[in-house]
Amino acid sequence: METTESTGRTETFETLVRAEFAPKTTYLNTASNGLLPARTVAALHEAALLRAEGRPLTALYEDVEACRAAYARLAGVPASRVAVGASVAAHTGVIAASLPAGAEVLTAEDDFTSVLNPFHVRGDLKVRTVPLERIAESVRPGTALVAVSAAQSADGRIADLPALREAARAHGARTYVDFSQAAGWLPMDAGAHDFTASVSFKWLLGPHGTAFLVVPEDFGGLTPLLAGWVAAERPWDSCYGPVAELAHSARRFDVTHALFTLAGLRRSLDLIEELGVDAVHAHDLALADRFRAGLAALGHEPVPAPGSAIVSVPGLGHRQPELGRADIEVSDRAGNLRAAFHLYNTTADVDRLLDVLSG
Repeated sequence: METTESTGRTETFETLVRAEFAPKTTYLNTASNGLLPARTVAALHEAALLRAEGRPLTALYEDVEACRAAYARLAGVPASRVAVGASVAAHTGVIAASLPAGAEVLTAEDDFTSVLNPFHVRGDLKVRTVPLERIAESVRPGTALVAVSAAQSADGRIADLPALREAARAHGARTYVDFSQAAGWLPMDAGAHDFTASVSFKWLLGPHGTAFLVVPEDFGGLTPLLAGWVAAERPWDSCYGPVAELAHSARRFDVTHALFTLAGLRRSLDLIEELGVDAVHAHDLALADRFRAGLAALGHEPVPAPGSAIVSVPGLGHRQPELGRADIEVSDRAGNLRAAFHLYNTTADVDRLLDVLSG
């Protein structure tokens, strides 16, 4: 039985969510794109009006630093370690460029391309691939870097990050973790790793166009290859000619900011913080577990991914078009039906999906 205090927290959670979201479909596809809160839509509109009406954009530059600070709090690191970029692939590329020729990079089978491809296109790195479940035990002397997603995009499996961290430390390897499918619902400890990254348009509920990178205080040997004027210690004094002094913080890895995106994202991150990641985590997992139980009753077995808000069901991907016609938004990934649960979803959404699948 819930206590009065826990009941109050639940009511506050539900009230906030109802005020921000009014989906017109049964939307179970956050692993592709998160829904935008009402406050975010309003901020995007206001940002566009600033440009349309020729008003000063000062507030938009303030949004950049507000987003950096908010993400740092979610990631559990100082804001000085957070860079604001455009994509995980670009961040991976900067990390890949820092490795010496012949360095070994350990990756997980069928991980998301943005985490992997920059290491492959180098052409002179030894990229070794193993099943996700074996990645910690596969770190060995000579492994320079382990690159892996915290939660797998295709099926929601969660990497054993504590075991990976310990194995990497034992062998002198660095770690690079992509939290794109985890940030916003899975508590993060970005400080436990050398490098981490995340997009903003999935579980963080922001628009497209921004991705965060967390680096060590000493920058981990990275060179800011993409640095422009925003990467300078004094950006507005660094608009012409080579940058004389790079930022003393991770901002040296910033690229030109997607100002409209960040204006909206600031409000999305505010909402995540107001609700609390722990509460979002509990909500999302309860729905995912309800779906898993319902699948079992229907005779279907999802990919084992305990503790994940993403549920992937082999053999049911072909039903995605049918579900779409019923206004249920899910994904078909390699023949698997992928459903992803987030704070705006309800038990009614789960039951509707199960009802259509049972037909």
